[in-house]
Amino acid sequence: MCGRLDQHHTAIDYVAALHWRGGAPRYASQAAPSYNAPPGTWRPLMRVVDDQLVVEDAFWGYRASWAAARLPISINARLEKIDNSYWSRLLKNGRAIVPADGWYEWTGDKGRKQPWHIHLKTREPLFIAAIGACGKEGEQPAESGFAIVTADAEGGMVDVHDRRPVVFSAADAALWLDPGLSAQQAGQLARSVALGPDAFEWHPVDKQVGRAGNEGAHLAAQLDLLG
Repeated sequence: MCGRLDQHHTAIDYVAALHWRGGAPRYASQAAPSYNAPPGTWRPLMRVVDDQLVVEDAFWGYRASWAAARLPISINARLEKIDNSYWSRLLKNGRAIVPADGWYEWTGDKGRKQPWHIHLKTREPLFIAAIGACGKEGEQPAESGFAIVTADAEGGMVDVHDRRPVVFSAADAALWLDPGLSAQQAGQLARSVALGPDAFEWHPVDKQVGRAGNEGAHLAAQLDLLG
């Protein structure tokens, strides 16, 4: 799964890394850069509205209005299930990209869990697939929020966690955002071109990252477990 993000660059930085070839983007994000962004907060999100790239803040967490009494809020959507009836409408009309610098996972037993910072080997920004009802007004934030699409970790990343966010290259992220792409094509895109485990590396970080209110570059810095 993905339950904590490192989003410490600005929206302008992320758009520059996307190499957007369309018209001038619209920046509507007010969220401060964060090394420790948790679910249940408003985070920068990229989507295409009327052929314009928009970077705006959206609530990290999604639950359909009709499901409020039956289902918990989802922060992740499993790639294997995004074609089902709960997610299919969002796969067609609610695709978005979460830009980030990395994410965190925890290993070990309860009470002794070790956090890890996962990022591209190149240290370039990540473009993470998301779906949601973004841009719509809901009585509760989760009605118009988003969920990060996750897939099986495959190979070496299982050492850190058995799930990983679906991360695209800049070009494939732009394609995911294209409103002309059908839901079926989008699902196939996520399954076929998402970056594999060999594109990533990870290092242990301070356990202070486990407290959502903590902030600062030191949270993403490599920790020497032998020290």
